Amino acid sequence: MVLLEFSMSPMDKGESVSIYVSRSLKIISESGVDYRLNPMGTVLEGEWDEVMSVVKKCYETMRSDCKRITCSVKIDYREGGKGRLASKMASVEDKLGRKLKT
Repeated sequence: MVLLEFSMSPMDKGESVSIYVSRSLKIISESGVDYRLNPMGTVLEGEWDEVMSVVKKCYETMRSDCKRITCSVKIDYREGGKGRLASKMASVEDKLGRKLKT
């Protein structure tokens, strides 16, 4: 199972790019892949081809009307089942003995 965190945005559309980012979130939410949005990107959980397909769709959509795009990707592979989006946070909270802001 893969956790993939990515951030993608156009570099040629000025300071505010939320309209372009929101198009990617529509693709992500409709993909069926489990995800968590954070202020600096999105974390996807699934099989390699599944999560990479979502990133590719986001890129292709952004590429349709953006001349320059930046994308950072971080991947964590670990054998085992789903649920690491929640279990990684729960493990840290358990060790701290309290809930964290998420």
